[in-house]
Amino acid sequence: MVVLVKNSDIDDNESENDGANPKEARVYSLEIQKIIKAAQWQHGLRHGDYQRYRGYCSRRLRRLRKVLKVPQGDRRHFKRKDITPTMVNDDKFLQIPLMMAERAWSYASQLKMESNTEPRKKFHLISRLRKAAVYSLQLQELIESINSDARTKLEAQAYVAWMQGSLQLELQLWKEAMTNLKKAQVVYGELALAVSPLEQMIYKSRAEELAPSIRYCAYNVGDSSAIDDLMQMRGQLSSELLMNLDTLIVQTRETQTNVEEINWRGKSCGVAPARVTGLLLADYQLTLTLEKTPTLQAKIGLLEAHLIDCKDAISVVRELYKNELKNKDDKSSAHHLIAYLQYIRLSRTLERNLILIQKIGEESVKVKPQNYVKLYEAVIHNLLQMLKLLDDEEFQREHEAKIKGYSAFRCYYMAQSTENLQMWREALALYDRALEHARNALSKNSSYLPEELKTALNKLERSIEGAQCAVHAQSVLQEEQKNESAAIKQTKSKKPLYDRLHEYREDSSLLSKQPNVFTLPPPMKSIPCKPLFFDLASNMIEFPDLSDKLGDQGKKGQAGLTGFVKGLWEWGYK
Repeated sequence: MVVLVKNSDIDDNESENDGANPKEARVYSLEIQKIIKAAQWQHGLRHGDYQRYRGYCSRRLRRLRKVLKVPQGDRRHFKRKDITPTMVNDDKFLQIPLMMAERAWSYASQLKMESNTEPRKKFHLISRLRKAAVYSLQLQELIESINSDARTKLEAQAYVAWMQGSLQLELQLWKEAMTNLKKAQVVYGELALAVSPLEQMIYKSRAEELAPSIRYCAYNVGDSSAIDDLMQMRGQLSSELLMNLDTLIVQTRETQTNVEEINWRGKSCGVAPARVTGLLLADYQLTLTLEKTPTLQAKIGLLEAHLIDCKDAISVVRELYKNELKNKDDKSSAHHLIAYLQYIRLSRTLERNLILIQKIGEESVKVKPQNYVKLYEAVIHNLLQMLKLLDDEEFQREHEAKIKGYSAFRCYYMAQSTENLQMWREALALYDRALEHARNALSKNSSYLPEELKTALNKLERSIEGAQCAVHAQSVLQEEQKNESAAIKQTKSKKPLYDRLHEYREDSSLLSKQPNVFTLPPPMKSIPCKPLFFDLASNMIEFPDLSDKLGDQGKKGQAGLTGFVKGLWEWGYK
């Protein structure tokens, strides 16, 4: 009698165990293909940058060993420490040999690209592939020795077969390589039929990637019938592999009888309605569609249509779980599902804003820096909203690092806008702030930044340093122009030296034959008049008649004088 165990029914924090050893009751799981596909897509392999992906694998290994407390010596001495079955008490322990295999494989892929011009690197390439194959075998042995589910075992076997086939392909062992690659392709095809529709695309695309290599091996072997029907390989597989396939199919059918269960950031979101399952499937397919979309405007249209679907799905979930969502303090699966859907909506909004920034940068017309500032403010606002969704330390650090990085870009374009207004001091201060944000993001939180953002921040740092020099030079030049204009105005003024003794300036006219020292004669100035008395009433006064008091003396004098005049010119005679 075979007892089937469902992964979704097992709680990581389960305290009631019938057995004596709790490790035997727990089923470990590792979605190998999903993990490496997500990591490769986010860290360089979209553009064929294997060196960048290798750097990510190294950083991921360092973080895993630090979190799981499995260091390899100290800062001075190296002491190798492999993962053993007795050490495994978490799913993350299985990621250590996986990341070591991926790091060696990415280095080999990088050397393969460089070996076209440097043939000696072919030997180094093969040695790295051998290491990758050894690490993949260690992963398989570790998974087989612990209580893991059927899907994990199948994925480990397919991963080992693919890695061995890649090594044998480089060694030109065509028959052995074709056998291993066929095995990997068949297992991935069977996994695609067994898992949920949301995850089928991962395994189907992986199986399609192996087809050209299998054809090439078949061509070199000379067996044309080897590539006719690959599904007949199922009859040649081992009985253990077939049993794992059947077990996985039964488990998947039991899980998918009614609804789909969703996990996000290591916590279950509960069962999801059909609308949410369709949204998650569309979200995964949107990622693949965006890679193939040639124009930025088409990508923006796809993202905006997807954002409308996200909004509708959130409203459906709120209506469905409105009684559970009334309790705001409750951290139930309904709250976690709403947070996950909001995270999808905010992340896609962030992606759309970044594409808009890229589109503005590719336009030939000169764009104002204010347009960049508005878009980066929207990006930072989205990241701040994401911080409120989940109380997880790694999640918080990742988004805080992105906020610091995008704040550097916002300050940079704000400085450019103030520079266009010839506000040199303000622009220089903003450039300093942008440089500070960029250096903090690169030095303190560089491990949490995406590689694209890290590269952009390095370029921005160099641009800021050049802009600072230019702004400083412009400010000095403006000060000199102001001083020169003031000196020119002063030299053109006609003030004599006597009136400008408090000012210092060079005046060559003072050494000439007519120096402007003092104005001679001095100019006339009006001064106030201060008389002792103003006789304003004399014209209005009527004097009294005093002739009666003068008497005959007054008449004689008058008669004598007038008579003399009349006699002289004969006036007064008729």
